[in-house]
Amino acid sequence: MPAKPHAQARSPGPRLHPRNRHRGQYDFSRLLIACPALKNHVRPNAHGLPSIDFANPQAVKLLNRALLADWYGIRDWDIPAAYLCPPIPGRADYVHCLADLLAECQQGRLPQGEEIRLLDIGVGANAIYPLLAHAEYGWSCVGADIDKVALANCQAILAANPQFAAHIELRHQPHTDQMFSHIIASGEHFDVTMCNPPFHASRAEAAAGSQRKWRNLGKTGPNQGKQPLLNFGGQENELCYPGGEQAFVASMISESVRFARRCCWFTSLLSSADSLPALRHVLREAGVKQSRVLDMAQGQKRSRLLAWSFWDVAGQQAWAARYWTAQDKAPAASRR
Repeated sequence: MPAKPHAQARSPGPRLHPRNRHRGQYDFSRLLIACPALKNHVRPNAHGLPSIDFANPQAVKLLNRALLADWYGIRDWDIPAAYLCPPIPGRADYVHCLADLLAECQQGRLPQGEEIRLLDIGVGANAIYPLLAHAEYGWSCVGADIDKVALANCQAILAANPQFAAHIELRHQPHTDQMFSHIIASGEHFDVTMCNPPFHASRAEAAAGSQRKWRNLGKTGPNQGKQPLLNFGGQENELCYPGGEQAFVASMISESVRFARRCCWFTSLLSSADSLPALRHVLREAGVKQSRVLDMAQGQKRSRLLAWSFWDVAGQQAWAARYWTAQDKAPAASRR
């Protein structure tokens, strides 16, 4: 149903993926029905249209709750205080890009159904990628994380949504320096992996990034930046890694060699284009057969998706023929 003109507010941006449900304006007349508590945060923007203060973590969380309920049928979504609160449109874009990547394995046909297996490295407390992947395409998902508190919250979300719980499994990673080991079981395969890595090398770098977000929103930051990590949420393991995203993804690429025949595509987000030259070198050293860099954008934010595979085109087509035998299954959530 198209948004009514009087109910429109700030758009996530026209550069979103063509299949992204959030390309248009937010329809607050629908969202307030899905999440009545959001009403306390809706105010007219500079153009007189309904909007929220995107620098207010509680308002953003309630907007997410409304979007997930209204568009995807996900109920009672919540995250603990100070955990990363994901922007739904951008997270959906990543999932749609993965579907396009897998579609290359079968002459452009989008892969749907529970036979498609996704592994999310660092599922966090929000479980957003597995939820969206199953809602949009019906995929079976595994979410892995080192944080037991985050996994417990994901389990609570799944308990409130049994139609998703049957298709999403959570696994604890006991080793902070590993990604795939101890998660991918013997004889197990995944069609695609994904990751939203810790972008920053230190708390100071994360603080500077948080302050930039506040300035982009026309804010000066709470307490003059004394608690910048909490502005938009995020535990330290969600935000920081020694060497930043470049080191994290380089380690991921190196470890993926051990699982080269157990996955069709490995992927990760990258926030900085400056990370690419060094990572391309790591990919060459790892002996990958294919790699992609897909640009992504939401409003002012720019990022990119790095994907690599140890299979050539013929190998990926054989992979699809072997594992994807029932591609006529409909996604779990019907499109509006």
